[in-house]
Amino acid sequence: MKMIRTLAITALWGMTASAGAALAAPDPTSLGGSIDQAAPKKAHDGDPALVVKAEILLDRTHLSPGEIDGLDGDNFRSALRAFQQVNGLPDSGDLDAATWGALKRDGAPVLKAYTITLADAAGPFTRAIPSNLEAMARLPGLSYTSAQSELAEKFHMSPTLLRELNPRADFARAGTELTVANVPEMPLRSGRSSVEAVPPPNPPKASNDLPEVTIVVDKPARNVRVYDRDGKFLAFYPATIGSEEKPAPSGNFKVKGVSWNPKYEYDPKFAWKGVTTKRKLSIGPGPNNPVGLVWIDLTDPTYGIHGTPGPSNIGKTQSHGCIRLTNWDAVELAGMIRPGDVVRFEDQDSPIAPSAETAPVSETQRPELSPRGP
Repeated sequence: MKMIRTLAITALWGMTASAGAALAAPDPTSLGGSIDQAAPKKAHDGDPALVVKAEILLDRTHLSPGEIDGLDGDNFRSALRAFQQVNGLPDSGDLDAATWGALKRDGAPVLKAYTITLADAAGPFTRAIPSNLEAMARLPGLSYTSAQSELAEKFHMSPTLLRELNPRADFARAGTELTVANVPEMPLRSGRSSVEAVPPPNPPKASNDLPEVTIVVDKPARNVRVYDRDGKFLAFYPATIGSEEKPAPSGNFKVKGVSWNPKYEYDPKFAWKGVTTKRKLSIGPGPNNPVGLVWIDLTDPTYGIHGTPGPSNIGKTQSHGCIRLTNWDAVELAGMIRPGDVVRFEDQDSPIAPSAETAPVSETQRPELSPRGP
């Protein structure tokens, strides 16, 4: 089972970060050339080309900066601090010489060439996403709005950065060659009403009842971390975790199951702020669904871990009590876990290290918690 977890996180079901055609040396005057040649001039260097390069390198170490966008923000600095903790460096969150040297050990190009496929261009797409749940419920699915937005998520990028790297590209035409981040591609396919995430192959059943991984939800620091059963660090993701109105719980729970490409069932008792409908709604599947491409169900039936239609907002806004990740981070996490794995909600920030304490795992609903909502 441990080997399966390692393969899932390092290859994402057979797809590696170096997948795709080799990229010719970028023109040094282009954005791609600037990213390729970028190096820090000082410890707190927020040059956008350098940030993009560092974000890609961090992503490949499974320390997600969230959306690769070239912005020197909290998610980027949090991922840098996590990288420093993993590598035994002072966790300043700055690109100092020691941190840059450790990041550069990767050695692989940070950009790669990718040719748009017929499946990429086929969709189906949802040209306009409604702003309210009742209108969403009238649509069969909530897919990407365009091939550009689909391809941006496929390579963990902001649509703006993808366009800046490919200013003249026709994203709707199969055969178009792009320059993209050299990261593991989020596996996608065309579905009936939306583009869908491709679930991983079913892993063999565990040989015992011990959890294979432990998921730590660090509420103050707004991140999710994953460790194997021996306490070895596996992955780090920025997250949106609850709100003052509907806070996330505390204590230990378990993974109950994973729902791929889920519908979202809204119940009026959820009492979302700004939602006035008094009737139940069923929202079709897709990356722009309120819970994104995957839902990780917990033994507390009021909470889950899931994707989001707004990756640029991860860690910057509030949720309806649950734990939001970018779609690609949620898909990667869902591919690493199985029912019975522990999810520990921490009320105090802690560095990346396994905890020696094992609190009792809750298997029952706690009636004081709010009903489920993303």
